[in-house]
Amino acid sequence: MTGIPVLADRLTQIQASIIAKCLPDIVKKIDDKLNRSMSELNSMPQNLSTVSDALKALIRILKLVRESLEKLLIRGEFDEFPNDNSLHGTARIAEMLHKYYAQLPEKCPTLDKQFLMEEVWVMQEAKGIRLPNFLPRSVFLTLLKNKVDTISHMPREVVDTVWVYIEKLAIQMMLKHCENYPQLKSASQRAIHGLIDKMRDRSNKFVKDMIGMELVSDYTSNPEYMNSWVELMKEEPQLMQAIEDHSKPTEISLKAFGKVEIGHLRSYVDVVEQAFDIRMRLTAYWKTIVLRLVDGVALHILHAIKCLVEDELEAELINELVGPKMAGIERMLEESPATATKRDRLNKSVELLRQSKDVVANIMDRIVADGDK
Repeated sequence: MTGIPVLADRLTQIQASIIAKCLPDIVKKIDDKLNRSMSELNSMPQNLSTVSDALKALIRILKLVRESLEKLLIRGEFDEFPNDNSLHGTARIAEMLHKYYAQLPEKCPTLDKQFLMEEVWVMQEAKGIRLPNFLPRSVFLTLLKNKVDTISHMPREVVDTVWVYIEKLAIQMMLKHCENYPQLKSASQRAIHGLIDKMRDRSNKFVKDMIGMELVSDYTSNPEYMNSWVELMKEEPQLMQAIEDHSKPTEISLKAFGKVEIGHLRSYVDVVEQAFDIRMRLTAYWKTIVLRLVDGVALHILHAIKCLVEDELEAELINELVGPKMAGIERMLEESPATATKRDRLNKSVELLRQSKDVVANIMDRIVADGDK
């Protein structure tokens, strides 16, 4: 009735109305995708173009590595990795030391199958032309060396275990904080591995010296040694009475050793008292040796970790990553192909989305203008 022009105008209005309803949703989707692309682009490492930029980035990485290791290995904080127990450094190292302590024999180890025969044999082999009631110092030190030798491998094993763990943790933190700079990964792992080897060698030397010191002399200022020895020696009369009186049973019970067979000792009456005295001294002294080996290793490890995290790791990494004539810094300026491709893709995406947003805005403006006519 009103003609084709009116129909065309009406259809145009309907189409504009439909498009106008869809445009806000389109704009929202464009904005969301634009924000995601911008966020991803901003999270990428700075495109290093100068040596100054590369140095700043390296210093930042080293600072982050140090902070993470201080938390995990010194302060015992694990808020960065609450669900990964393997990274809770202080707890894991404490477990290693506790296991080491548990493996050390609580009682003085002995190699004899018959009670006191180890002491008797050493005394017989150490005898000489001297007064019979003097005990050669070499007897005690020979027996002490035999005891310490049975456990000398344990301190070395625990420090090796600790350094293997620390190396793994340090590499993991370094890779985490330089993940945007793959050109640093190989050199940083090499630096950490070399430094840990040095630290392990120092620890092994410390352990060797610590074991050596235990063999130099029998000494302690701990009053507990004398108290323990005096208490143990109270059973000497019972032992001697059972050995000298052949009518007595050949098995007696001693607090420190439980039930022991003593019939064989009746053939060595002249040295049994001294042999028993030596065994009691070794038994009392053993507690001191174990505590020194545990405390010494623990304090050494804590001190070594502190030196590693606060001083040596950063210096070693700088020496390896920077290198002669700043070669390492120049490598940082060379962006990896994967990173460069991703950055280019995101830049193009951001540019295209911004253009799309402008196009949609122009369409909405025209629709509004046409509606006002």
